[in-house]
Amino acid sequence: MKTAQSRQKSYAYRRRRPLEFDVGDEVFLKLSPIKSMFRMGKTHKLSPRYIGPYQITEHKGKVAYRVAIHPELSHCHDVFHVSMLRKHESDPEERMETTTVSINEDMSVTVESVQIIEQKERVTRGRKTPLVRVL
Repeated sequence: MKTAQSRQKSYAYRRRRPLEFDVGDEVFLKLSPIKSMFRMGKTHKLSPRYIGPYQITEHKGKVAYRVAIHPELSHCHDVFHVSMLRKHESDPEERMETTTVSINEDMSVTVESVQIIEQKERVTRGRKTPLVRVL
């Protein structure tokens, strides 16, 4: 019985990784408990799995962290388990400006239109497929 337990323990520990964060680290939040709010009209496959980065403000217990989240997410609790967090490794060259998405009270999103620069049709296997490049 002990050999079977130790074998199963070794199998389980292969995939485990020690996750520890320091105060001030940037992390991504996993969306699974609040998924329905963030899908915003996208299909489940295309919805983002993580949002962020957010900064850790406090270490609570062994595996819980307090995260400074946006005021838009004030209805969510700000303490998360370590399994809900993913370390953000920032590269200053790859930093992009993000646009803020405003969520209305009825959980709908207003979408702004973009300008189309170029448009042409491509024929592949008898089908016409529009190619659109936007600004």
